Amino acid sequence: MRGGGNMQGMMKQMQKMQKEMAVAQEELGTLKFEGTAGGGMVKATVSGHKEVLDIVLDPTVVDPEDIEMLQDLLVVATNDAFKKADDHANSTMGKFTKGLNMPGMF
Repeated sequence: MRGGGNMQGMMKQMQKMQKEMAVAQEELGTLKFEGTAGGGMVKATVSGHKEVLDIVLDPTVVDPEDIEMLQDLLVVATNDAFKKADDHANSTMGKFTKGLNMPGMF
């Protein structure tokens, strides 16, 4: 059979890549990303698996008369942290799919 060894080599290569991707994904979950808003008055920390880990508010940003501003700052800080996590995931995991035409993969 022609190409049988080539196919077997390709399968081994794919299995190795899967293992490396699993390790990278696991490591990503251990990383923390911080987003800020309001000049650092609101800080959100998320994991690489997109879980909110912490929210820190400067006491001066808490104004009972302006809850909407605080809500907006929380959203901005959280989205900033998620963007940093996404950017890191794309750069880390993207190396596995570089050169492959696989829609939907990083």
